[in-house]
Order: sequence, then structure tokens, then C-alpha cells
Amino acid sequence: MNENSKAKMSLGTEIATMLKSNIRDYAMYIALVVIFIFFGIKTSGLFLSSRNLSDLINQTGYVAVLAIGMTIILIIKHIDLSVGYVAGFLGAVSAILLKTGLNVWLVIPIIMCLGIVVGIYQGFLVSKIGVPAFVTTLAGMFIFRGLLSLVTQGTGTIIVSDKTFKALSNGFIPSIFNIGNIHGLTLLIGIVAVILMTYSQFKSRKNMQKYNFQVSSTPIFFFKIAFITLIIIVIFSILAGYKGVPWTAVIVGTVLFIYNFMLNKTKLGRYIYGIGGNAEAAELSGVNVKKITFFAFASMSMLAALAGMLYTSRLSSATPQAGLGFELDAIASSYIGGVSVNGGIGRVTNTIIGALVIMSLTNGMNLMGVDISYQYIVKGAIFILAVAFDVRTRGRRK
Repeated sequence: MNENSKAKMSLGTEIATMLKSNIRDYAMYIALVVIFIFFGIKTSGLFLSSRNLSDLINQTGYVAVLAIGMTIILIIKHIDLSVGYVAGFLGAVSAILLKTGLNVWLVIPIIMCLGIVVGIYQGFLVSKIGVPAFVTTLAGMFIFRGLLSLVTQGTGTIIVSDKTFKALSNGFIPSIFNIGNIHGLTLLIGIVAVILMTYSQFKSRKNMQKYNFQVSSTPIFFFKIAFITLIIIVIFSILAGYKGVPWTAVIVGTVLFIYNFMLNKTKLGRYIYGIGGNAEAAELSGVNVKKITFFAFASMSMLAALAGMLYTSRLSSATPQAGLGFELDAIASSYIGGVSVNGGIGRVTNTIIGALVIMSLTNGMNLMGVDISYQYIVKGAIFILAVAFDVRTRGRRK
């Protein structure tokens, strides 16, 4: 056997090993690509059009924000069933405040602070009083559903007319310069994203080599960079062909960056994973489990407040039905994104992919005219498959 054949076999073996050891992470990306290709074909390209992808990002925004917070809750082996109606209620409160003439830049922090207060209340019951999270947040679901009905029962629907607020989920970054009909700033952001991604990959590889950790071979490493670069260029090129990057993407991206940094680069993040892995061991090692649990619920409700404003902005109104099923989409997004049903494992970056999977299914089936009944069946099937896959792959590793 010559050197070329050995190299090919070695490369093939490495790829197979890498896929096998990271199958839970790669599965969701593969699923998302399959979904995009399937709906792209079935809708004659309409699903992949610039306008629809922009709409998909705006539709996914509130679910993605909720799912990021839910990921932390699930990692520490709790659950929050109240987030849907917390989002719906606080979205309605934001609409009421705007209707009174209060400035939008005052309304946003006020609603976020109210979300934190809700989280403190629920976190107190769970971490200090010892009420199970399921019971606490189920009660919260009923309470905030009732409060939403109360604040909307007079008018039914509260119309939002503030242009800045509506731009949160309907607007786009400004067009500083254009290249023909192409949104120039969006292309520039795409190029910067490629540069930052490449730098991050090289820096991470160098650090791993410095401490003698195993890294992928050079061909695999460069293929990975080339593949991610291609995806970034395609996405930003498509968005540049319409109106550019939606503000929703900027908001979600900011939240994602903050939480990803917190989970991976801070002591707080290590404590969260430690509690999810073994709460008793974490407490014995000096971690304040109650304090971290308190933080997780306050964080979740704060993000629910932001999600509520994004949803209200998207509809340009607050309705009595706002919040219905939001918590289910957030939980499903987290599990599809690879959060373990046993806690201790999960990434907010993967959770965003899970949210895209859920909302892509909804968007694509709507474009195809699929009845809502069948949509729920399909989403339920995808959810149980994702959880079953997680359980099976974890079982094989043991």
C-alpha cells in the first residue's frame, strides 16, 4: 500500500471517528441542512429566498431568546413552564406603557427589570423554600396567563404604533452603502464574521496544542474553516440581496455571545455545568447551589421579558393569545440542540440551531400549506426523536 492510500485511509478514519464521537453535536446541523434542502425543493426555492430567510430569522427571534435561558435551566436539572405567559404578559405591559406615551428606551429596561423580579420570585420559591420547579412554574403559568387576560380584557388587542419598538422584530440594520442592489454593510459584516471565526479557530487550536490536547489533522481543520466560511458567505449574501441583517439577528446574536461567554469562560458557567453534573458534589466543593439556581431563574425570566417584547414587536400588537406554547418551543429547541435530559450537558450555540430547526419546520410547512394539526404532529415526532437519540448515544458511551 502506497503513502497516498495510507493517508486517505487515515483521513477517512479520522473523519469517521470525529463524526462518531461528536454525533450529538453534528446531528442537528445535518438535520437543519436536510430541512432547508427539502423545503427549498418543495417550495420551488421560495423557502430559500432572501425575503423568507429574513422572515424566518424574525420569526425565530423570540423562541431563540427563550431557548437560551431554558438551556441553563435544563442544564441544572430544572424546568420553567411559566416562560410563555411571562413573555406574553410582559409583552402586553410593554404595549400598555408605550400607549401611555412612555419613551421606548425607558420601556425596554423597565420590562427587563420586571422580568428579573418575576425570576427572583420564582427562584426564591425553588431555591430557598424548596418548592419543586415544576410546581412553581406551573403555578406561574396559570398566574401570568390570568394577568395577561386581565390587562387585555378591555381592548382585546393592544396596538403598538411606536416605530422604534416595531423595528426590533421588523426592522433591518441601516444601509450605509450599497453595491448595486446589494446591501453593502451586510456583506461587510459577513466578511468580518469570517475573519473573526478564522482567528478564533486558529487561536483555539493553538491553545489546545500548547497544553498537548488532541486536535484534528491539518486537512480536516482547514476543511472545517472553509465549510463554515462558505455557510457564512452564503447566508450573508442572501440577506444582502433583500434588506440586510434584521435587528432581531443582532439582538439574538448579542444575547448568544453574552451567554456563550458566560458558560464557557467564567466560573459561573463552570458552576452551572457542575451543578447539572452532580449538585451534591458541587455543593461539597464549595459551590453555592441555591445562589446559582436563583440566578438561573432570574436570568430565564429576564430573557422571557425580552422575548415578549420581540414577539409584541413582531405582531405590532399584544394579544390575549400571546405566550401560548412558547415554553414548549423553547424546551424542544434546547433538547433538539443537544441539551441532555439528565442535565449537565448543553451549549447555547447548539440551542440556536435547535430553535432554527423548530421554526424552519413551521415556516416551511406554512409555505407548503400543511394543516396546523399535522404541523404539531411533525414537530412532536422530531422532538421525541431528538430526545431518544440523545438517550441512545449517551447509553452507548457508558
